[in-house]
Amino acid sequence: MKTFFQLKEYGTTVRREVIAGMTTFFAMSYILFVNPTTLAQTGMPIQGVFLATIIGAVIGTLIMALYANVPYAQASGIGMSAFFTYTVVFAQGYTWQEALAMVFLCGCIAMVITLTKLRQIIIVSIPENIKHAIGGGIGIFLTYLGIKNAGLLNFTLNPNTYTVVGEGADKAGATIIGNASAVPALVSFDNAGVVLSLCAIIITSIFVIRDIKGGIMLAMIVTTLLAIFLGIVDLSAIDFASNNIVTAFQELRLVFGAAFTGLGTLFADSSRLLEVMMTIFAFALTDMFDTIGTLIGTSQKAQIFKTTSENAKDLDPKMEKALYADMLATTAGAVVGTSNVTTYVESAAGIAAGGRTGLTALVVALLFMVSSFFSPLLAIIPNQATAAVLIMVGIMMISSLKHVEWDDMSEAIPAFFASIFMGFGYSLTNGIAFGFLFYTLSKLVQGRAKDIQPIVWVLDGLFIVNFLLI
Repeated sequence: MKTFFQLKEYGTTVRREVIAGMTTFFAMSYILFVNPTTLAQTGMPIQGVFLATIIGAVIGTLIMALYANVPYAQASGIGMSAFFTYTVVFAQGYTWQEALAMVFLCGCIAMVITLTKLRQIIIVSIPENIKHAIGGGIGIFLTYLGIKNAGLLNFTLNPNTYTVVGEGADKAGATIIGNASAVPALVSFDNAGVVLSLCAIIITSIFVIRDIKGGIMLAMIVTTLLAIFLGIVDLSAIDFASNNIVTAFQELRLVFGAAFTGLGTLFADSSRLLEVMMTIFAFALTDMFDTIGTLIGTSQKAQIFKTTSENAKDLDPKMEKALYADMLATTAGAVVGTSNVTTYVESAAGIAAGGRTGLTALVVALLFMVSSFFSPLLAIIPNQATAAVLIMVGIMMISSLKHVEWDDMSEAIPAFFASIFMGFGYSLTNGIAFGFLFYTLSKLVQGRAKDIQPIVWVLDGLFIVNFLLI
């Protein structure tokens, strides 16, 4: 194992990698519940989607572990699941089988893009300051995600400033979408959940400041014990009978291969051909840049990959393999019956805990396998524990912004918008898009259009088209 994963070469140990894998898994385990719940609103069987989510995560993460030898985990992206459900199925009126067909075609497009080295060319075309901004932007994203998951924020929506999506006859399961008039504020510190969140942040901060080995995982354990003591986690409420693996496999048959059924009807109506192509394009663009953003941003500080040069052939072979892993995972995920499988930004938690090789990813994959039988146990780890970890990791990653040339406004403005929109726009792709667009604007204003690479012009056009479609 030590030889296969080259632990000595990367200055790590089996213990450190195992702890890192556990940290990553618990930081992203929420997807096992959120993804099935989201996709089930389209009519997909929830138990089947639960198992499909696990299978997709295991396939993608194992490829990361055994082929690319990098500490990244993969699973269905929650942003893509929301797009799948609320935009493609609810707003545009496609069946969930047709939506799965689009995800499958997205994977095929990713295959072409990757095999033709286009993704590699895109990666090396990203300006150095934007790369640092991506790392900082992911830090902002993780910090905001952690604060939100900790339950420290509430939002006030004024009358007539929101829409209701997916509302049933009994108004159950409705999704509320507010506009920019929503006002965020801190919640009152008057309930056990909020108090636990504050304690979790303090505990995790102490472990991180003291630089205790395995501190992030230990902080999660201490927070969980505190949650049990406060009664926030009720051990007696764990119901293993509710996790029926037999039923899950029976329902899996309903979603497995449904993408091919969707392909049979997706292009039957010629009047919606353009819309179908544009929707697949939106899937592919978001999937590609979410992965690129995650790989670049999370690897900057830990030096998981070698620095890329201006020559596409000089792309680190490990990153190239990671791109292949992402490509295969999305395609396989669509076949088994789940939305886009992508590289998880929560992998940064495991990297911060010391994960440097594919052994970290292997541990994540094994835990996903085990979770199919013991999913109720995941409820023992409270949101407050993983939220505090995300906040700490976000703080660590925000430090990448110090490498941006802030004194040069032509570099500072693109970097600023890349990082800010990545965090508060809740999308790595949107952040990268704004970074590229303002980078182009800055060069044009300076009269340096010749410095803009051809691929950047193409990407600018694609980003603008994508924004128009949203």
